[in-house]
Amino acid sequence: MSNKDVAAEAVTGSGKTLAFVIPILEILLRREEKLKKMQVGAIIITPTRELAIQIDEVLSHFTKHFPMFSQILLIGGRNPMEDVEKFKEHGGNIIVATPGRLEDLFRRKADGLDLASCVKALDVLVLDEADRLLDMGFEASLNAILDFLPKQRRTGLFSATQTQEVENLVRAGLRNPVRISVKEKGVAASNTQKTPTRLENYYMICKADEKFNQLVHFLRQHKQEKHLVFFSTCACVEYYGKALESLIKQVKIMSIHGKMKHKRNKIFTEFRKLPGGILVCTDVMARGIDIPEVHWVLQYDPPSSASAFVHRCGRTARIGNVGSALVFLLPMEESYINFLSINQKCPMQEMKPQTNVLDLLPKLKSMALADRAVFEKGMKAFVSYVQAYAKHECNLIFRIKDLDFASLARGFALLKMPKMPELRGKCFPDFTPVTVNTDSISFKDKNREKQRQKKLEEQRKEREENQGKKKFVKNKAWSKQKAKREKKKKVTAKRKREEGSDIEDEDMEELLNDTRLLKRLKKGKISEEEFEKKLTGNQRLKAETVEDNESEG
Repeated sequence: MSNKDVAAEAVTGSGKTLAFVIPILEILLRREEKLKKMQVGAIIITPTRELAIQIDEVLSHFTKHFPMFSQILLIGGRNPMEDVEKFKEHGGNIIVATPGRLEDLFRRKADGLDLASCVKALDVLVLDEADRLLDMGFEASLNAILDFLPKQRRTGLFSATQTQEVENLVRAGLRNPVRISVKEKGVAASNTQKTPTRLENYYMICKADEKFNQLVHFLRQHKQEKHLVFFSTCACVEYYGKALESLIKQVKIMSIHGKMKHKRNKIFTEFRKLPGGILVCTDVMARGIDIPEVHWVLQYDPPSSASAFVHRCGRTARIGNVGSALVFLLPMEESYINFLSINQKCPMQEMKPQTNVLDLLPKLKSMALADRAVFEKGMKAFVSYVQAYAKHECNLIFRIKDLDFASLARGFALLKMPKMPELRGKCFPDFTPVTVNTDSISFKDKNREKQRQKKLEEQRKEREENQGKKKFVKNKAWSKQKAKREKKKKVTAKRKREEGSDIEDEDMEELLNDTRLLKRLKKGKISEEEFEKKLTGNQRLKAETVEDNESEG
């Protein structure tokens, strides 16, 4: 409000959105020269569409009382030309955007939108969830956007966790910033606790093949409540989302992940309105998303970084409400608890695994046998989980070498082990694959099955045609030297052809021999008679031809 740049860090659910929405409106109202329709006074950049939608909603509660300000939401998942037309028609004094779409619109001069000249009157730039913006690889987009913006502006960075990259951004993009750090107060919280004090954090240690049964048992016991269930990859969300839908009745179950293009906005809005239900999701929902009355945040897979753990938990216990979070860990991952308490100042309590839990994995296996779609989703989920595990930030705790693949495959209810580099050369006596030929499993969807059969037929014909033919595979050069030599040879040959040179390789060899003889003759090592004898017939013939030509000349 007093025209300073700000870098603010505050625990999840403490009201960061209002901390920048209200000052933006105040600053714009104080302007001496009022904003014209096409002038942009403020830009708010967020990493995900869901967060952008939410900020846009919060902003609209205020702007409806100030009709002189127009606001516009610029996010992916829809046609950019629609955004161009909308901006031209209604203008946008306040823009809420994701980096990719905003950068795209800056480059739409050919479509009649000169956004670069519209932002010359910019007063405020806000980067919400600044560390995530850099995490998600938006650095290039952000730099491109910052190049278009005027240097005389107020900039605000807001996040629940500040990383080294954000520190670098603070130094580069902010002028003498005021740092604001909002911590939990009171005896219960240590001076740097990053999670709300009303959030109860639990962890459960159980084996990989018991984890899914424990999750379903827990969700069945808390049917009336609202839950977020986090998985590490999009493929896991697809697979387990379908599995939970069939195993937990009379509960609304929805899935959302980053690879869903157009459905995401609809699912997110619908789930926010529900009184209870389960949202199966990836970290796309971990940041800044404010879903009312979330009772439990369940982390089936631990997140890829410690700061993501704080953000996931922070979807519950917001603005003074009570909430709980539970993370499922394998026995070999128990030291993660200690790591979190030191690294993120996150106190946790143990919850013992439930006894007398129904084994639902055979049911999941029979689903995979009945429908190829489920079988394929399971295989993809397993592969993506292992690959994500290998890239975990805390690889001293989450060691892929120590992972029990057989137990994990049983936990995913796989019918057979997939072929992947991480499993090469390993054998799994504890895992029993099904005796059924998995190629015979068909899709329930008749169209998909028809396409699969067509593809199989094409492959069979191809095999028959190529039978008996030896497959020629050209060895790839491990060094580029050979390729360079080949290229040089080709260039030389081409030059010779252009010059009309008629010296063949054999002639060249003979010519070299004769040159050597001439040198020996000069040094007196051989007599003239010997030289004459040894001189090749071909060369003598050429010499005679030259003499004839000279005499004719």
